[in-house]
Amino acid sequence: MSEYTVVVLGDTPPVRLDRLAGRARVQVSDAASLPALLPGADVLLVWDFQSDALRDAWPGSGPRPGWVHTASAGVDRLLLPDLVESETVLTNARGVFDQPIAEYVGALVLSFAKDLPGTWELQRQRRWRHRETRRLAGTRAVVVGVGPIGRAIGELLRALGVRVEWVGRTARAGVRGADELPDLLPDADWVVCAAPLTPATRGMFDRAAFARMSPSAYFVNVGRGPLVVTDELRAALLERRLAGAALDVFEQEPLASDSALWDTPGLLVSPHMSGDTVGWRDDLARQFEDNFDRWAAGEPLFNVVDKRLGYVPG
Repeated sequence: MSEYTVVVLGDTPPVRLDRLAGRARVQVSDAASLPALLPGADVLLVWDFQSDALRDAWPGSGPRPGWVHTASAGVDRLLLPDLVESETVLTNARGVFDQPIAEYVGALVLSFAKDLPGTWELQRQRRWRHRETRRLAGTRAVVVGVGPIGRAIGELLRALGVRVEWVGRTARAGVRGADELPDLLPDADWVVCAAPLTPATRGMFDRAAFARMSPSAYFVNVGRGPLVVTDELRAALLERRLAGAALDVFEQEPLASDSALWDTPGLLVSPHMSGDTVGWRDDLARQFEDNFDRWAAGEPLFNVVDKRLGYVPG
């Protein structure tokens, strides 16, 4: 085939795919036009990774793209049964967000340990109130999720002197199994969730999990919103069963302006921005172009998702 057809779902901001010039016809689609374009597409780039349009547009048993790539690490929005059962290859943006998210989590942990939110508030009130803050070195962190993001988070925390335990789906060298998580929570000063969203992980941080954590512990979620039962996290914070928490992801995004989470004491809310550093969209476009080069050459793609597991193995 001399020229491929690449359909791009979403174009805000516009994606630049200069290296595809002369090799692919790029068609930009929105939710309304996607059903008509998909049957003729060789490749689908889900640029708007927050869109659910593919669920209604996937052609089922008819002609369909041979490759779908999403400009995100999470693929839960794309795992519709017909796509999972098809021979279509699914890839993700694994590798782009690792270090930025690790830096974001590191900033949160340092901010909590050194009570920077309290300092800002006291400055706003023009109050001089000396306090003692926590020393980070020697504290313990449990990082749930052992993909590149979870690994990068743990390594950065280790560089700050934190003792880190990683938790994955199953136990292996250097990784605790998910069944060990309840026993790890009581001794953790920091619990960071960076797990993929699967049927097994949905709602994994609930009332029982928060009850096992120390009242001096902090919880951070940079994975997916539905990993946490947010009403039960809020209750734990209101009842002072946790020292604090930070959420960068939510079940419904954007978070409604009347959500009770905005005013929850001890909770830091950020708008799904932990991995978004200056130039991140250019990085996503280059990654797709690199994989397209492999696709056009008939070489194996990288970041291939195991559609039954819901993430890239290894």
